[in-house]
Amino acid sequence: MARYETVIGLEVHAQLKTKSKIFCSCSTQFGAEPNENTCPVCTGMPGVLPVLNRRVVEFAAKMGLAVDCRINRKSVFARKNYFYPDLPKGYQTSQFELPICEHGHVDIVTSAGKKRVGITRIHMEEDAGKNIHSAHENKSFVDLNRSCVPLIEIVSEPDMRGPEEAVAYLKALRSILVYLDICDGNMEEGSFRCDANVSVRPFGQEAFGTRTELKNLNSFKHVQKAIEYEVERQIDVVEDGDAVIQETRLFDAAKGVTHSMRGKEEANDYRYFPCPDLVPLVLEDAWIEQWRSELPELPRDRERRFAEQYGLPADAAEVLTSERDLADYFEAAVQVFAEPRKIANWIMTDILRELNERACRVTELKLGPEALAALVRLVEEGRISAKSGKDILPELLEQGGEPEALVKAKGLAQISDAGALAAAVDAVLAENPKEVAEFKAGKTKLMGFFVGQIMRRTKGQANPAVVNKLLAEKLQ
Repeated sequence: MARYETVIGLEVHAQLKTKSKIFCSCSTQFGAEPNENTCPVCTGMPGVLPVLNRRVVEFAAKMGLAVDCRINRKSVFARKNYFYPDLPKGYQTSQFELPICEHGHVDIVTSAGKKRVGITRIHMEEDAGKNIHSAHENKSFVDLNRSCVPLIEIVSEPDMRGPEEAVAYLKALRSILVYLDICDGNMEEGSFRCDANVSVRPFGQEAFGTRTELKNLNSFKHVQKAIEYEVERQIDVVEDGDAVIQETRLFDAAKGVTHSMRGKEEANDYRYFPCPDLVPLVLEDAWIEQWRSELPELPRDRERRFAEQYGLPADAAEVLTSERDLADYFEAAVQVFAEPRKIANWIMTDILRELNERACRVTELKLGPEALAALVRLVEEGRISAKSGKDILPELLEQGGEPEALVKAKGLAQISDAGALAAAVDAVLAENPKEVAEFKAGKTKLMGFFVGQIMRRTKGQANPAVVNKLLAEKLQ
């Protein structure tokens, strides 16, 4: 039995989907040339003043409402002081003592069951720039395109007790952000990223152990691996009679290890003080109620509805609602062909496999939901075989088009007319008298042989159900 308990808290930074930055009108577009999306405000020129982007406030409040936070009617921006080359002002404009949102929660589901993870706070802040190091040129460069890009930081309570819970919490947060359409959730581009605070303590001990902060976690898999390694490392340190050092550590994905980066700062190290360039933010009740009314159906609510309305198993409902685009795709398909379980099966097997292989979103597929519904209908109505349906699926995904037109063009229409199939059945039986005799003597497994021969003769277009019925009649 394990002697130690893991304690995890996560700090998640989500880049908001605004067109302009939090304190200036520069574009937030990803992938621009270095320092293209900059101005005197986001490069920290002397004498300039920030102007708060109203949309950032709206998005932050909506996230707070979605996770049952208290929305503070008054919040204050602060300066978080530290020196780094990609921070031109020498401070980051953030929120500290009075954030916009506090005291919420997210419900997660793991193999151990349901659990509620508390959210301490959600606050708005600006992003820093990016340092680029060139070993070839022996130089370092600074790209300030990200400087002043709007973020919300979502700080959890230390409620998670293992890597699985941490990943489930992250996935739940990301899903909510994407459903709200306030963040694209792209971990590779850095628009959804997290730092993990990890500590261990003997079971039964109430006091927390010394924590380390893990950085460079840009995928769910990395979060899991980094926490697993760090827990084992800390237990080894304690077992050896040493003390865990409070520090910031980087995760090396290639080696699967963490290594020390720097000593962990405390809040007083940053010398927070209210930002003199920004007045306190005061929200009106009418704004908050308007934003509340605009909230979409959230993932957990949609998951419950899918199970109840469409009769889907719990695991299918969970998968189909994990991404808003996927849930929308499913519902659009069901509107065209009202067989939700059939549609769900195709999406969860064939469509999700293709998405994984292509590393793309469902909205990028050439096969729209209406076309998928038409394809499933062709199979279910017996107009083409399931095999033919799956054979033409890759072409539809790649090139689009109408499934029925493609079926006609390829001559894949299934033969279901008993009269048309009777000749093929008679021919196969006549060509295989030995097998017919063995079948009648009790070797019933030969039924599959006969079906296979008929399918080969009809180039796979015979309806298997009709073939089996004809064979049963003729082999009596």
